[in-house]
This record gives sequence, C-alpha cells and structure tokens, in this order.
Amino acid sequence: MIHLTKIIAALLVLVALALGIYAWVLSRQPPPPPPAVTAAATAEKEQKALFPVVVTARAVPAGEPMTAESLRVERLPINPSGAFQEVEKAVGGIPVTDMGEGTPVLANQLVTGLALHVVAGERALAVKADEMMGVGNRIRPGDFVDVFFTLKSDGKDVDRSQARLLLSRMRVLAYGSASVDGSPSQATEGKAAQSQQRIEAARTVVLAVPVADVNRLALGEATGRLLLALRHPTDLSEPDPALFAELPTALQPQALKAGAPARGPLENIDRAQAGLTTADLVTGGASAMARNAISVRGTTPNVARTAPTARPARSTSTEVEFIRGDKRETLSY
Repeated sequence: MIHLTKIIAALLVLVALALGIYAWVLSRQPPPPPPAVTAAATAEKEQKALFPVVVTARAVPAGEPMTAESLRVERLPINPSGAFQEVEKAVGGIPVTDMGEGTPVLANQLVTGLALHVVAGERALAVKADEMMGVGNRIRPGDFVDVFFTLKSDGKDVDRSQARLLLSRMRVLAYGSASVDGSPSQATEGKAAQSQQRIEAARTVVLAVPVADVNRLALGEATGRLLLALRHPTDLSEPDPALFAELPTALQPQALKAGAPARGPLENIDRAQAGLTTADLVTGGASAMARNAISVRGTTPNVARTAPTARPARSTSTEVEFIRGDKRETLSY
C-alpha cells in the first residue's frame, strides 16, 4: 500500500512538471496575430455610424419651392429631429427663411398651415360670424357657400332695402377654431371633445376669395350684413356674369401714351388695386353713371339755356342709411 501511494505521488509530480514545461513553452511563443481588418469592413462600420439626411444642394431663398435639383442626400453623424431621408419627400417644400448650401432641411423650417390651402389667384379673408350668419353653426371647413349681402334702407324707404347674392361658391377654409389645415381642435380625440367642437359658437369664418372680389366682400361686411348659404359640394352652378354690367372701379388707369398698345380690361390683382366704392356696390354702378353725366355737362361749351327740366319725384329716388356705431350716413341714388 505504501509503495502504491509513492507511485501515485511520483506520477502526479511528473504530470505537474510536464504541465509546467508546457506552460513555459507557450509563454515563449509570440501571440497570434489579430484577424485582418479589411478596408470594406472599416467602411461598413463607418457607414453604420452615419445617417442619410436631405440637405440643400444650393442656396434656396425664403418663399421659393424646393426642387429635386436644389436638394441632395448626405450622410451625417447626426440625425436631426424633423429631417428628411429622401429627396422626394422634401420636394415642393417652401422654406420660411433663406437656406444656404449644405443646410439640412427640417420640417419646422418649411411653410405650413392655411396658406398652403390657398391656390394662386385667391386670398384667405376672415369675416365676422355668428349662429345666424353661419347656418346655425353647421358650416364645416371645406364646405362651399354662397355669400349674400343685405342692406337696410332708412325708415322712409324700407321697401328699397335690398338683399342679393354677393359672391358665389366660396370655399370655407376655417370656421371658428376648425380649419382645413388640421388645427389641434380638429385632431382632439374623444367623442366629448368632438361634440364640444360642433356646438362651439364661431366668431369668424375664413373664405378663399378671388383677389378681384376681395373689395366686394370687404365693403359688403363694412356697410351691410353678410349671410352664408350652405350648398352641396357637387353643385357647380354660378350666376351668369354677362347679365349685369361690371361695376366701375374707384381708380381709373392712366391714359395710354400715343402709339402704346391697347390695354385690356382690368383683371385679378389689378382690378383689386383699382378698388370699389360703396356707392357703386349699392347702386350697381348707377352712381358712376351720374358722375360721368356731371363730367360731360361740365365740359360742354356754353349754349343757349333751355327751360329747366322738372325734378323727378322723390319716390323715384332711394336713400340707404349706413350705421357705423354712433354715426349715421345716408346715401341717395
């Protein structure tokens, strides 16, 4: 038994000695070379650390729509909030400030809101609204309405008060706090909030009005009362513009110089600049004809006087009284 123990101990000593020699041999060998790092792997690692961001390829001034040629995609080490990753999604955006070349295009740097829903040749105009004027608060953004104009005469000629169609098929951009651009009030969740929005009394209504008709709407609201008539969106009927003469403008264009080409009728923004008078809006242009008659009489050479013509009876004239606060003004026509 003693001899067996000595033999096992000797074997263990030999194993320990062998392991020590093996460890010493391993320590003398150089460490294995690291795995080769290829250029492709390095490039791939760098690409993973960058983000595709749409930037301007040239300077873009404020108010100019962006085109595909004015944008490009660059890989940046940051990914700003609101950035675009594809050029197609940023095309058509209109910056609110000047943007230099290489500037990241962010959503909060582009024009948003109601202005994008106004087409060329139109203007967004707000007028006062109440429950009666707004069809019992049943009007919604996107509806089409006819704008009627009512004007009360004075107490002596009540039968001369008038009501007529002022503008036809106007598009409603906003009514109260609701708007076609998706205002927060429209995005409010919950049936209770939506019900509250429906019964909310609106104080203003915003209409998309052709620029040439802004004067008519502004004068109609200032001198009389406006009423909105809700119409079906597929009803495209409009009044015939040839039935009545076009209202004269408050300003007349300058006389053409000799040899200059003939000038066409005033249209769009030129007609809006020429303006409209309250008298012509009320009388349909009769006041302008009276002014022209006076002008012609003033330039007629002196001739033998004739017997004065009898004045028309008072019943043939019309007096309309305008009330602005505590001021009263009467217009006869």
